[in-house]
Amino acid sequence: MEVRDGMNEIVVTVGPAHTLREAARRMSERNVGAAVVVDLEQPGPGIFTERDLLRADGAGKDIDTEVVGDHLSANLIYARADWSLETAAAEMVRGGFRHVVVVEADDVVGILSMRDIVRCWTSAGEGAAGT
Repeated sequence: MEVRDGMNEIVVTVGPAHTLREAARRMSERNVGAAVVVDLEQPGPGIFTERDLLRADGAGKDIDTEVVGDHLSANLIYARADWSLETAAAEMVRGGFRHVVVVEADDVVGILSMRDIVRCWTSAGEGAAGT
């Protein structure tokens, strides 16, 4: 199976100046755990996840005034839609991520999460790589 088979094509976007509450609202409305952060001053998109929100809130940050740009993950590894799920999973484990942004050419086409990978492997009756 390939990344395109498991990725979520619903891509929620936020800007670096959006508040954490606004990012959480957008993610909640679309029932996703991550948003792509688009900043035209950066070489590529970043990602803001529910874990980033939890860390900020747990540290006592005000989610109504804190901005995404101060809490996002940048310098990401981007997956290609034609990668195997095994390759994506290996890169996610190596990088310590639970989500990757999927790109084709210079366009964001989806997000793949560890949960998406597990869902594909279990619904297809397949095990993890090598089993």
